This record gives sequence, C-alpha cells and structure tokens, in this order.
Amino acid sequence: MSALNRLTTTAALAAVMVAGPAMAQDEVRIALVAKALGIGFFEAAAEGAEEAAAELGNVEIIYTGPTDTTAEGQIEVINSLIAQQVDAIAVSANDTDALVPALERAMQRGITVISWDSGVAPAGRELHLNPSSNALIGNMIIKLAADELPEGGDVAVLSATTTSTNQNIWIEEMNKVMGDYPDIEVVATVYGDDLADKSYREAQGLMQSYPDLDAIIAPTSVGIVAAAQAVVDAGKVGEVNVTGLGLPSEMAGAIESGASKSFAIWNPIDLGYSATMLAYNLATDVAEAEPGAEIPMGRMGTLTLDDNNEGAMADPFVYDASNIDDFKDIF
Repeated sequence: MSALNRLTTTAALAAVMVAGPAMAQDEVRIALVAKALGIGFFEAAAEGAEEAAAELGNVEIIYTGPTDTTAEGQIEVINSLIAQQVDAIAVSANDTDALVPALERAMQRGITVISWDSGVAPAGRELHLNPSSNALIGNMIIKLAADELPEGGDVAVLSATTTSTNQNIWIEEMNKVMGDYPDIEVVATVYGDDLADKSYREAQGLMQSYPDLDAIIAPTSVGIVAAAQAVVDAGKVGEVNVTGLGLPSEMAGAIESGASKSFAIWNPIDLGYSATMLAYNLATDVAEAEPGAEIPMGRMGTLTLDDNNEGAMADPFVYDASNIDDFKDIF
C-alpha cells in the first residue's frame, strides 16, 4: 500500500494540521459518483477517497454510480443523493451538459458539487479537477519516447479518431515542445479509430512503411495495447518501443515482454484522494472556488483554478517495470 499512497510523514502531518479545526464538526458526507460501478479505475479512485477520509477523520465516503455509463443513470443517482442530503457530490460525468439541471438543484440545496476526471459545464459545479493538463500530457508522451532514444530517432503517432478532441489537443501540445527534442522526428500520424483491430493494422503499417521506426506513441488506451501486440508479433521487441497513455491492467504484458518500456496515465487513487480533499475543503468553507484560488489537496499539494474554475492535479503518472505490479490488478 505504501507504494500506492506515497505518503510522507510531513504530508500526513500537514493534512492533520489542515483538518484539525474541522475535527470538532459533524461528520461530512461526500459522495464520489463514478461513471458506472464495476470499473477498476473508479474503484481505485474510491480507494483514494477513503484514504483522504481517514486522514480528515470526520468524513464518510459514499461511493456510488449507475450500472451503465449513461447520463440518465447518473441523474437518478444524483437525485437520490440530494434526497439523502449529502454534504458534497464529486462526479465524473457521463455527459457535460445533461447533468447540469440535477447538479444545480443540489447546489441550490446547499450541497457542494465538483466534477473530476470528466467534467460538467460550469453551471453545474463549483470547480472541475482535471487529472492533468493538455500541456502536461503532450509533454509527457514525447518525453517517454525521447527518454529511450538518447541519440534521437524516428517516432510515429497512433491516435484514436481524426475528430477526437482530446487526442488532437494532446498531439498539438506535443508538437509545441518538439523543439526540445531536435534529434527526434515524427514521421507519421495515423488513426486507429479506437478499434483494436484497426489500431493493430495501423501499427503494422507504420513498421512496414518506416523500417527504421524507433517508437510508436499512442495517446489512447486502445491504440497502445494494439501497437504493443503488433510489435511483439512483428518480432520487433527491442527495436520499436511503444509508449503513450494506457491502463496498467492492459499494459502489464507489454511491459513484461519489453514491447513497452514505460507509459503513463493519471493515477486514479491520487484522483479520488484529491477530489475528496477538494470537496471537503469547499463543503467546510476552508476554501472557496473562484478564479485564481489555490485549494489544498492534502499530499497532492494545491489546485490552482483558472478562469473557468478548472485546475490540473499533476503530471501523468508513469508506469514501468518498477511499479506495474502494484497497479495491474487495480485498473
């Protein structure tokens, strides 16, 4: 557990000092609403929420969500939480706009509302916690490739769809920092449409079209797994490194085979922990969500809000042979 939590004595003491004045308050009930129940990523986030609750001392976590990833299911859950008169709702939204009316009703009844991971429109929440920022993600995905190419080399990008907003933004942010890597050349960008078989074929095509290819960067959890399998099947482990954004449970085999040296994704344990700390500090009036505000997140530092009351938690978390076993059974 220590590898997952990465708590230090200093951070723990700081959290206790922050939480101290609130210990005398009534119990604070915080609902962590997942996109759907039964998903490892959100169950790991709930673990982080419980960690934060244990630090704070007077918090009850209500981990909930619909049975499938629909806005209608989440609205039903939110209405139930309003009826229960919880103190705060922290939701990873299935729909940016559809949840707003229900969440507005929650706020009108004095319930603190934040979104995390997947946001809702500003009218439906006090703040949004992004797992990372577009710039941090763009920088990370090229850095992971470049770290394994000290003398430079050719890399290609395997994205999702041509219209995928977040993928396109991350690639754009990556291109902005390519000046930091003068010996790295991006030779192609292809699209697997987030379909495993098409992504696999696109990765095969890249290796055939560019026989000197050194790395494939896939900022999509579907594409990165497919590309790693294509590298294994092509007998190019050790020649072509696959990196980008992926899930430990799906990428453990690629790390073990050597098809991938490392990859990144936000740590859901940290995300659930941070969301809980933020919800608590707003619900207990320790902080107020407003542009420029710096709101404490316990061991994760502080969240600085922009003009849309959004902020980024941290750099994407890097997974490799040293820590993959700690996370592969979690999400």
